[in-house]
Formats: sequence, C-alpha cells, structure tokens
Amino acid sequence: MLTIDNLTVRVAGRLLIDDASVRVPAGSRVGLVGRNGTGKTTLFNVITGDLAPESGSLVVRQRARVGRLLQEAPSGPDSLIDVVLAADRERAALLAEAEHATDADRIAAIHTRLADIDAHSAPARAAAILAGLGFSTADQARAVSEFSGGWRMRVALAAVLFSEPDLLLLDEPTNYLDLEGTLWLEDHLARYPHTVIVISHDRDLLDNAVDSILHLENGKLTFYRGGYSSFERQRRERQMLDAKFAKKQEAQRKHLQAFVDRFRAKATKARQAQSRLKMLARLEPPAAMVNDEVRPIVLPAPDRTLSPPILALDGVSVGYEPGKPVLRNLSLRIDDDDRIALLGANGNGKSTLVKLLAGRLAPMNGRITRADKLRIAYFAQHQLDELRPKDSVYQHVRRLMPDDPEAKVRAKAGAIGFSAARADATVETLSGGEKARLMLGLATFGGPHLVILDEPTNHLDIDSRAALIEAINDYPGAVILVSHDRYLLEASVDRLWIVQNGGVENYDGDLDDYRRLILSGKASDTRNANSGSVAPKPGAEARKASGERRAELAALRKRIAAAEQMTKKLSAEIEKMDATLAELFVSEPAKAAALAKTRAEAADKLAQVEDEWLEASAALEAAQA
Repeated sequence: MLTIDNLTVRVAGRLLIDDASVRVPAGSRVGLVGRNGTGKTTLFNVITGDLAPESGSLVVRQRARVGRLLQEAPSGPDSLIDVVLAADRERAALLAEAEHATDADRIAAIHTRLADIDAHSAPARAAAILAGLGFSTADQARAVSEFSGGWRMRVALAAVLFSEPDLLLLDEPTNYLDLEGTLWLEDHLARYPHTVIVISHDRDLLDNAVDSILHLENGKLTFYRGGYSSFERQRRERQMLDAKFAKKQEAQRKHLQAFVDRFRAKATKARQAQSRLKMLARLEPPAAMVNDEVRPIVLPAPDRTLSPPILALDGVSVGYEPGKPVLRNLSLRIDDDDRIALLGANGNGKSTLVKLLAGRLAPMNGRITRADKLRIAYFAQHQLDELRPKDSVYQHVRRLMPDDPEAKVRAKAGAIGFSAARADATVETLSGGEKARLMLGLATFGGPHLVILDEPTNHLDIDSRAALIEAINDYPGAVILVSHDRYLLEASVDRLWIVQNGGVENYDGDLDDYRRLILSGKASDTRNANSGSVAPKPGAEARKASGERRAELAALRKRIAAAEQMTKKLSAEIEKMDATLAELFVSEPAKAAALAKTRAEAADKLAQVEDEWLEASAALEAAQA
C-alpha cells in the first residue's frame, strides 16, 4: 500500500526524516509511534502531498483513496448525519447525477454502481458510527453548528471512518473522545477492512486495534509485526543486541589499535601494523546509543496526612442553572489514599463532579465536609490556556515563590522538568506535552492531599504517560482521575465510580467488564446492573489488592521517614554530648561519668534505629520489586 525509499524531510531547516525506507503491506493496521516532535505528523503531510520531501520517494498504491482526519472541525447548518453521508463523495455524486440523468443506460449504470457500493445501507452505517462516537439519534438530526469544537471533531472522525478510504490516516483520534468513544473506536479499527495508519499514544489501542508498529526514531522508520507490547519486547531485544555488538566491536577496535601503537615503529612489524590500520578503517562505527529517558514527573507529597475521610458529600446536588441539577443526591466519601477513576460518557457530569470536588462549583443543596487544612490540586486541559504565552517557565514558578532566592526557584523549575536553559523558555515555544508538565507542576505546587486529574494525557507521549503512572503510584495522597487512556486507569486506580443518569455510584466490575458493556450497547443499564448487592469481580479484587499493596508501601515509607528523623535527632544529641564531655572530664568528672552513660544509651538507641531503617528499606525494595 505504501512504499518509502530513502526519504529525507526537513521542516524549517530541521531534519526530521533521514534517508528512511519502509514498506507498509496492504490491509495492515499500523500504529505510528515515536516521541513527540520526531516527525510523525510531518510524515502524514508527505503521504497526503501537503509537504514535499527533500529527497527520496514515497509512493501510495495506484488508484488508492487516501483519507485523513481533518484538523479543522466541520461547521454549518447541515445535520450530523448529512455531513457524514457527504463524506462518501462517490455516493453523493451518483445520487446527484441520478436525479437529472435521462439516458436509460446511464441510469442503469448509476444504480448498478450504487448497489455495488452498498449505498442504500449508508444512512444506517453512518448512524451506527455516530452512535458509537456518542451521538444520540436526536443529536444526529441537529445542525453541526450547535455543537462545541470537541464534539464537531467527533463528526469529522465519523465522516472519515464512514468514507472507508483504502489508506486511512488518523492523527491522535482519541484526543477528542471519552473512554466510551475510545473503546468503540478501538473495536472499529480492529475490524477496519482496508489499510490504516494511526498516530496514537494509547497503549491499549496500539495493542488491540493494530497488527503492526511503525517506529520513527532518530529520523529512521522501522516496521515491526505485532502490537505495542510485542514492539517493546522486540525493540528491547534489538537494543540489547546492538549494545552487545557495540561492546564487542569496541574491544576489537582497542585490540587492533594497541597492536598498531605498539609495532608501527618497528620495521619487522610495520606491514602487519598497516594491515591492522586498514582493518580499523573497515570497522563500521556502531549505531549511536541514544539516551531516551524521560524526566520523571513528581507529585509533591503533603507535609502531613489528614484523618479520613478527607472529603464527604451528603445529599448533594450540583448544576449550573437554578432548579436544574446535573447531578442529584450525591453521598460520597473520599479517603486520604483513594485512587478513583470516573467512568461515564461525556455529558453525563464527570467534569461537573470534579469541579464540585475541587471547590470550583458550589453545591445547590446538601452538605460537603472537608478535612481541616485540606489542599486540593486540580488539573484540566482547558487550564493550559491560563498559562501566559510570553512568560518563561521560571517566571511562572517565581510567581508562586516571590520571596525565595533565584537558585531555589530554578531548583523547583528543574524538579518540575525544566532544568538549565529550558527554565527560561517562554510558554509559547513549549510543546503541548511540556505545557501539560508545567501546568501539572504548578497545580500540585504546595503538596496537595487530593489531586484531581481531568484528561491529563492528551499531550503526553507513551513514555511521558509511563512517567505519570509512576508519579501517581508514588504519590501518597488521594487521586481522582478522568481519562480515556485505559492503560493509565488500570495501572493507577483501585476504585471505579460511574457517573450517569444524574448520579454517581461504585462500579463493581473491572475495565474489561466495562468495555464489554459499552460494546454491547448496554451502557445505560449500568446503573441497574450495579444496584443492590453485587459480588466482587476479579477486577475489583485486583484493585483491592493494589490498594492494600500501596498501603503497605506507604507504611514502610513512613517507618523509613520516622527512622531517618530519629537518626538525625539522636546524632545531633550525641554530637552535643561529645562537645560537653570534652570539658566536663577536666572540670567535673562525676557529671562527665553520668553524661557518658547517657551518651552510651543514646548510641545504643541510634544503633537500633539504624537497624530499623535498614530493615524497612530492605522491605520496601523487596515490595517494590
């Protein structure tokens, strides 16, 4: 379907693709992966002809139709269903021609072709796609202009899926979707009848919806069979082999160079030395081993733990217009170490709930009880607009530390992920992922007891998402998470709340159960399915075990911190007694003897505390392993 030979592409003088070659088989479903900024979208621009390469060739199979998710949302008075149907240009042209055609043979040919492309079932297929992406039957008859930008991008996605091009190009399609829409898209792509290339950082989609991975790194394209997990395993094996080869070649190089250095000046060995020099010249340099580590993401721990519950709702209703609550009669409890994911389709009230919990929306009635001195951090995608484009990272951090010295402010910027010169970069020059990292660092600045994250992964690549998972799992406080990334949810949370039908309640299944529920079209029955007494399912057990493990780790960290504090205290006391003893042994021997006994007891206690620290540290390492 796609043949790339020795392709080189530069954008604004920057080399993104360097002499790359690859073949994409027809009918394959390909995940295009790589760090943000490596050139994935640029490759799409070359495929569609919107950007010319510097050299090399890129050839799409002859007469193949290429379809791409547009970056501009559709608008206008047309209904959603009409916009999607219009995406099949051949069908639309044939229907328009059929209305005016008078030649009998041409009319017959038109209707034959309409039958060949299954044109009469098109409205049903278009409606099914729109429904899968979250549009009700009533919504589908409404004008596109009535919807927000995010929902209109869903219409654009529905249109390109409906048109079923021979080569489908999707660039981060899940950014506009909730978890429910993402699950549907994953299932739809897995059954797509033609070739698809999708840029995504969603690991579950890359494992379940594609059968091969195209990796863009250091300007080179490498094709792997299998999903993302298989790609990771193959890549690690290749890196290990490359490292072994580089080590072996370096040893050979040193051996040859040592011979040359030793015998080059000796007449009897000069010829052999020259021979070794030629062998050295023929040794190809090993491929550069690139350090691709991502800076860790850190969620600062609160200075002290609060007694649970840290937040409790009793009979609370909330909404935006008087008398029209979005959520009603909420009775919920959040403890100091809860990890809760919110499920439910967009529009059901997830964002309303997190705004209520974050204190950004007042309740209409009922009672909210917050623990004394509770600090809540709230991160949502729309907050990126609150950053000042012309200000640097340093200036944003400085506003939160007005009286601190510059070194301390820069150290904090470095902890967020912007060390050295990057701290002086203005926000307008940052990538989407860097802006998200900065906003997250600012939101959690004071060490909150509760972190609320509303779609935190939209601008993060896979490695940065992994860093976020580690940050959440290392953070000792409570977390509430809204995300369409199922891998993130499975790795981070141990409780599921479902928001729908104007209420919020526990979901006792796991995310696999929820996926089956969504794809079966029975999501609206979730409330009934979870009412009453429900036996815990394997996923609930796993989340319970995860919570118990995290509690165990937190207890061990607490023991270590207490031991470190006591060690510091005892060491200071012993040091002070040593200074006093030096004087007392000369002037007051009796007091010196008593103080020496006290010092010995303190030294014994210090040894015990150090043993406790070693024991707890070893237990923590074993538990983490």
